[in-house]
Amino acid sequence: MALRIEQSGLLTTVQDQGRPGYYDVGIPQGGAMDQESAQAANKLVGNSAAEAVLECTYTGPSFTVDAPTTIAVAGADVPLVVNGQEQPPWTRIELAEGDAVRFGVIRAGARFYLAVRGGVDVPEALGSRSTYAIGRLGGLDGRKLEAGDLVPVGEPTGLLPSIEEIPASHRPALGGPLELRIVWGLYDHLLTDEGRRRLVEEQWRLTPVADRMGLRFEGPGVEWVEREQPFGAGSDPSNIVDAGYAVGSIQIPGGTQPIVLHRDAVSGGGYAMVGTVISADMDLLARATPGTATRFRAVSLDEALEARRERAERLEQIWGL
Repeated sequence: MALRIEQSGLLTTVQDQGRPGYYDVGIPQGGAMDQESAQAANKLVGNSAAEAVLECTYTGPSFTVDAPTTIAVAGADVPLVVNGQEQPPWTRIELAEGDAVRFGVIRAGARFYLAVRGGVDVPEALGSRSTYAIGRLGGLDGRKLEAGDLVPVGEPTGLLPSIEEIPASHRPALGGPLELRIVWGLYDHLLTDEGRRRLVEEQWRLTPVADRMGLRFEGPGVEWVEREQPFGAGSDPSNIVDAGYAVGSIQIPGGTQPIVLHRDAVSGGGYAMVGTVISADMDLLARATPGTATRFRAVSLDEALEARRERAERLEQIWGL
């Protein structure tokens, strides 16, 4: 069983839950940027949470299937068309051999996920099927999909769930202003009091410079403490001697445009990490579109851990449907 790709979409890659455990040697965790939506799609087709899906950014692929199969799409609001007829998202859809699937223009959100019963069955690389395109690792030959590709699908291992649709109450909200909770970072002391205030009290806006490595914001800028740069650091006030980066780290090169590192970010470098977006809000960030008005809100570590617990409960509720 395979998907025959006719058009690839802007950026369609194979992703799963990621490959943790190799960040110390420079290989990012990767995986679906919006984990909640990816898992919801897998739930509908009877896959486990670990099965690989197709992550589609802004536009999706068009393809035909060479055997009967079951699919589901979750995430951004995008028209899903099967044999010329629009079908609802967040719903299980049965396909017959030769059926043609395509996607329309996205209406809200940034990424959506296509799950196929049995999962996308590309070879694992370091324990994951996720595509890390910069490193040519995982996925389909370590790259995004292209026209003419055959995407293999595995044999189903689980039963179809009783539900055929994810209820609206379990779907994320799309569009509107964004609030991202952060904990202060290892180098927030390099910001002046005014710099810290601007980061968490002023409004920022997501720029079009946003991909799997990081998302850049524009806004009022920040102020750095005047200091003599240490030996080994660069001349930019945000430069440090190299250190490791956490996923979600906030860097502000030049003090003007914050960058939040996401799933495919490098694991270290010479920019100060003034804060970190909490793990529970990384899916929210993945759904944001350019121009989204954004505020960063500082929270305590205890609040971050509570938010992580609440997110885990939401995921458990999806799997319990």
